[in-house]
Amino acid sequence: MPGPAVLQPYDPAWPGRAAQMLAAVEKAMEPLGVGESFEHIGSTSVPGLMAKAYVDLQVVVSGLPEPELLDQALAPVGFVPTTGSRPDSPGVHRDIPRGSAHESGQVPEEVWRKRLFVHDIDGPRAAILHVRLSASPWGRYAVWFRDWLRAHPEARDRYASFKAGVAAEHAGDADYDDYTRAKTVFFDEVQEQFEAWGRSH
Repeated sequence: MPGPAVLQPYDPAWPGRAAQMLAAVEKAMEPLGVGESFEHIGSTSVPGLMAKAYVDLQVVVSGLPEPELLDQALAPVGFVPTTGSRPDSPGVHRDIPRGSAHESGQVPEEVWRKRLFVHDIDGPRAAILHVRLSASPWGRYAVWFRDWLRAHPEARDRYASFKAGVAAEHAGDADYDDYTRAKTVFFDEVQEQFEAWGRSH
């Protein structure tokens, strides 16, 4: 994976690029019969929000296919599995468990399992693909957080300011793992708000 987080101004081309890649991924995964939703998520999906220039995509699946099958399905459309920059890189083989005011706290450990793929990571069509189980709360949270930021410009701008500060703190890092971990502070602060908004829309 690349070095420290470098944030760029919002690029109006990001949604179109995401849509093209999602269509290719959906077609490639169709024979596996597990795809339930295909979404553009993350900061590049929120107009006006600065972001790392890697389009984040999410596929929610009913079950994780055997690794070889999923790897073979996605390789022709340019997505390859990544191990992250460190053995404990967040969000590679499992998501960081995240609580919720409406979750029981008894979410089975296995639902946090996932697969992470990258596309042209050092090039102009860089993308990261998260393949998550439908039972994982993260699949919902990613979409709710995106839509909440889209609907609340003041929250979007507050998040942009927070991210800029965190990126500056970690500008000398060898990778963006600690930047990713540091962003959880903001999610902790706003989760109740975006979750309540998501459940009502």
